Amino acid sequence: MQLDPNTVSHNRNKGETLVWLSASGLGLALLMVLFLLGLILVEGVQVFWPRDLVLLELQPETDSLAGQRPFLAGSIVEKPGNPGTGSGEWKLMVGNKDLYGTAYRFVPEQAILGRRPAEDLVVAERVEYGKAIFFPLHLITPSGERIEAGDPHFWKDFKASIDDVRSRFLAIQDLERNRIGALNRKIHSLERTRRHLLRQQRDGIEVDPRHLEDIEISRDALEEQFQELAAEVTRLRREQEAGSIHYRLASGQEQTQPLGNLLDVYRPNRMNVFQKGAFFLERIRIFLTGTPREANTEGGIFPAIFGTFVMTVLMSAAVMPFGVLAAIYLREYARQGLFVKFVRIGVNNLAGVPSIVYGVFGLGFFVYFLGGTIDQLFFSRDLPNATFGGGGILWASLTLALMTVPVVIVATEEALASVPRGSREASLASGASRWQTIERIVLPAAAPGILTGLILAMARGAGEVAPLMLVGVVKLAPDLPLDATFPFIHLERKFMHLGFHIYDLGFQSPDSESARPMVFATTLLLILLVIVLNLGAILLRNHLRAKYKTSTF
Repeated sequence: MQLDPNTVSHNRNKGETLVWLSASGLGLALLMVLFLLGLILVEGVQVFWPRDLVLLELQPETDSLAGQRPFLAGSIVEKPGNPGTGSGEWKLMVGNKDLYGTAYRFVPEQAILGRRPAEDLVVAERVEYGKAIFFPLHLITPSGERIEAGDPHFWKDFKASIDDVRSRFLAIQDLERNRIGALNRKIHSLERTRRHLLRQQRDGIEVDPRHLEDIEISRDALEEQFQELAAEVTRLRREQEAGSIHYRLASGQEQTQPLGNLLDVYRPNRMNVFQKGAFFLERIRIFLTGTPREANTEGGIFPAIFGTFVMTVLMSAAVMPFGVLAAIYLREYARQGLFVKFVRIGVNNLAGVPSIVYGVFGLGFFVYFLGGTIDQLFFSRDLPNATFGGGGILWASLTLALMTVPVVIVATEEALASVPRGSREASLASGASRWQTIERIVLPAAAPGILTGLILAMARGAGEVAPLMLVGVVKLAPDLPLDATFPFIHLERKFMHLGFHIYDLGFQSPDSESARPMVFATTLLLILLVIVLNLGAILLRNHLRAKYKTSTF
């Protein structure tokens, strides 16, 4: 049979068109992903770079909040699309939220008369109300010495005073969150034991009086240690309150700020590129290792990073055994029939169930049923205060494991099916049992595909927020789920999560403009964390793929 050349040419041209359309679609998708990642990277990195300050002279009637002088100082965040045309608005970070009501201002370009030198402008990071931007007038050191801003040693003494204040601030945080927190937990544990013994006495159960006396002695000793640490905190706070800085805003208002409210000061307009680079790296370090402040819009996010990592690891440890065992049974042991088909249909449908439904199930089954039962059996002396019945990182991990187990089951079944049938038959013909064949031949060859399912599960679980809001995540968790206190890992504790942190900043923050930079920075960090977790699984998968070349993955 002879083919028509015109028909062959038409089919070839049609196929090439479809190939080019597919390639164009893939290229467009990649460009969109790269653009999104680039936007997040640029916006997230800018949070830590010290921007230069400008001093703008405005029309007198433009800024009623500025007082007597029509000046406004701050760093430029956004410029109009066509600067110099007199249209559009300038967005400035002006700080001083306690006076202006917001840290960001929008200034019409036609209202700007010009710029003034701003070399002496100082940016101060405060414990409360965010940044302050001002011209310093004089400093009152903690020892009571007054130093004018024009003094050659003013800046050196000012920085030294702030460094002392920051060291005391960190010392107070360490005392309150670690040592005093540990004492409070021990006192609380002793008090729970004492109440339990007293309850037994009321119920007619014989209790050794010496046991109650030992508890009282231990509690008194802990209370004495608590009072000593509280006195130390009071002393540090009193030292922090000593000293102040008197300054003038660009608008002419003069203010006095206690040094204890300042964490750092810098002059961006006098910093060279190397100094700004060092400042940039230090701010990233603080962001990664510090704790949140100011409704999570300032400070660091280490608790959220740690909580996300621990939850993802626990979720992976829970989802892998159940998903792999279920897939092995369905593929290797179950008789292929109508029932197994319905089970596979159910598994595939579970993969498409909205995540909030899993959150509701986790709240009802894990938190209320399992957690409530555990409290009744093992923590009855703490009731009505919930231990495992109030949400925690364990129930959050199990809820996400339940949500992602269909992905692992499907990927594992595909990996098992890809193992050549001849490998199984050769093993069975050599006298191996079915389980020995699965354990030593099938699973090692299917391991890369199984890890592919784990990678997909980790990528989905690490970024989920909706179910976590019901089963354990909180806005601020002072205690980490993993610490040096026995039993070291505390599965009942609530935790912070990067995804929920982004949601809280973007939609629950009272000042959305101040929270916007932190949203991009946290989003960038969440993406990097997911990449790191997935990269570890990918490297392991590639190692297994090279080791067992019989796998088709």
